[in-house]
Amino acid sequence: MTTGQVQQTRGGSHRLGLLALACGAFVLGAAEFVMMGILPQAAATMHVSIPFAGNFISAYAIGVCVGTLILVFGRKIPPRTLIVLFMAIALAGNALSALAVNAPMLIVARFIAGLPHGAFFGTATLIAKLLAEPGKEARAVSVMVTGQTVANMLGVPAGTLLAEHLSWRLAFALLAACAALTALVARAWIPFIQPVHDAGLRGQFRFLRKPGPWMVLIAVFLGNTGIFCWWSYVSPWLQQVGGWPSNMVSALMMLAGFGMVVGGVLGGRLTDRWHAGATAAVGQLVAGIGLLAVFLVPGSRVSTAILTFVIAFGLFFISAPQQLLMTEAGKGGGELIGGATVQIAFNFGNAVGSAVGGAVLSATGMDYHDPALGGVPFAACAVLLLAWFSAKYERGVK
Repeated sequence: MTTGQVQQTRGGSHRLGLLALACGAFVLGAAEFVMMGILPQAAATMHVSIPFAGNFISAYAIGVCVGTLILVFGRKIPPRTLIVLFMAIALAGNALSALAVNAPMLIVARFIAGLPHGAFFGTATLIAKLLAEPGKEARAVSVMVTGQTVANMLGVPAGTLLAEHLSWRLAFALLAACAALTALVARAWIPFIQPVHDAGLRGQFRFLRKPGPWMVLIAVFLGNTGIFCWWSYVSPWLQQVGGWPSNMVSALMMLAGFGMVVGGVLGGRLTDRWHAGATAAVGQLVAGIGLLAVFLVPGSRVSTAILTFVIAFGLFFISAPQQLLMTEAGKGGGELIGGATVQIAFNFGNAVGSAVGGAVLSATGMDYHDPALGGVPFAACAVLLLAWFSAKYERGVK
């Protein structure tokens, strides 16, 4: 199916296709973020410290970076087939996570679970863009990304509840089952689309010769490094600083997920009406201010709940504009790689942020205020880069 033929699928099949993509985003979003809510229980089961358990987060992020190579060698495969393949890998990684018997095995399983993440979002962004009505591309991408935000609103809290009352392993078992179901609906609901133009092995990366894409990618990396300095340890932060009992963490993860849903939807709508780079700069600024407040505010149940919402809002406000920027940058054969590079930068920042935050915790005697301060300089640099990008490349009226 060509681009023009895809546009004829608007209506019921268009919505079903986006729903299938959102289901895939849900599986991968929950797989990525659920570890933050169950980190204490997983660490206890594996007999490791919480700072060491940050490796369970980092392993997934590293898998995301490595897994993008799937697109390099799978560029001739139709996008719908790629989506089904990604869900099969997600099924395997989450099933192994549920069965892990020690920390090294869990780290390997988390690495496998992360392999399809970046490649999925690169492919799904292209499909959503092709299925969208003219002028509503960012909104369509935000619908796909909503699956990831709903994962944080419902999937992550559900995983936290399972860890609190039954077993954290059940969260990964359920995600494996969801991946299998998503593979089926993706095959049924996503229309057939021809593979992207084959620009050759090197041609896929031609867009990286320009400075603009690098400005965006570095901003994504820095911004997420800053946020994940704090977010990687949000569960113990809520308990130690906010005074929340462990059985309330799942409800607060739901609040964070709601912030992500609202941020993702509003970010997509603003991008369609304004500039993608400027929209991303605004979202990153909101998150950065939230990080500074985490360090400065002494901490209470009310303040920690508000800041959890605010930073989560900013984190996903930037998703749709950044995905669209890089997919557009890759036009001419690098669309899939372009969209995937956002997730590489995002998760590389996730891995580095988790490590930096863990180091800050260890150096400050486990003071959960301090990782946020360690993230502020990274977030500030991201805001400046995105603002610079917008001023340089988005001066005209959209």
